[in-house]
Amino acid sequence: MKKILLSTLACAFLLTGCGTIPKLENGEEVVAEIDGKSFTANDLYLKLKSYYGTSALVDMINTQIAEKEIETDDDARKYAKSELENIKYQYELYNMDFEEALKQANETEDELLDEIILQYKKDKVVENYVKDQITDEEIQSYYDENIFGDMTAKHILITPDVTNDMSDDEKAMKENEALSKAQDLIKQLNDGADFEELAKENSDDAGTASQGGLISGFSKVGSNSVVPEFWEAAYNLKDNEYTSEPVKSTYGYHIILKVSQNERPSLEDTRDDIKDTLAEEKLTNDTNLSEKSWVEIRKKYNLNIIDSDIKKIYDQTIESYK
Repeated sequence: MKKILLSTLACAFLLTGCGTIPKLENGEEVVAEIDGKSFTANDLYLKLKSYYGTSALVDMINTQIAEKEIETDDDARKYAKSELENIKYQYELYNMDFEEALKQANETEDELLDEIILQYKKDKVVENYVKDQITDEEIQSYYDENIFGDMTAKHILITPDVTNDMSDDEKAMKENEALSKAQDLIKQLNDGADFEELAKENSDDAGTASQGGLISGFSKVGSNSVVPEFWEAAYNLKDNEYTSEPVKSTYGYHIILKVSQNERPSLEDTRDDIKDTLAEEKLTNDTNLSEKSWVEIRKKYNLNIIDSDIKKIYDQTIESYK
């Protein structure tokens, strides 16, 4: 669905090959006429170049680089199929006709898949470039601050029973009630109560209460991470030790018992994952980083824009990224 611009430009260049198009005395081909005025293929080309020339040229160059650097492998095809299914789902969700949208864009499903694959390749080119710029110091710092052995713990969560329509005083009262309950449970533990039984009877975490509050294999960062307050409290406990005070988080008040923690993985074993994470963070935090990266990537391929008008716009555009 991104081919309209390129198709329009392609028409401008292809006009010279159509034998039925009339010509002026100087040989220029006419694409349209009104009373007293002929519009030539050259007129159309110059207008299109002034509006779209730079962006179209850059897209062609980026495409050439992406096709050269990234193979269309199983990962690319799998990603494209997944994205296509997501697009279809979004159309269905909003009661829109996906097939009709393809027709209006003068595009087939296979062509859309190819476009998704191309965008995947372009994204990979940028990701690889950004990862190559990450320093050993950045990797070491991230490792020191965020990489630890996975942990297993048990917890009891007491969530304040507050609602949006409550006054601030009512909410404060509910907070105090939850805190008092959590403190009372710690007293029961101190008196010899069984942690798992207390979790089953009292925890507001429906996903873990029936297992005695067990949370297995969580980490500080990543898809299996927990909220920072939980991690810090659990990390500072010894095995089989529980928190002496409730730990407050956005979910409520936790009583945490540390079960065990795996050994910290080595820097070399986690280096690639750290680079992936840092690259993703950099691209998320700097909305211009992708475009700035492409500027440097094109330099690597010795880009030389000969057309002075397009070069002027190109230089102005990349200056805006700084």
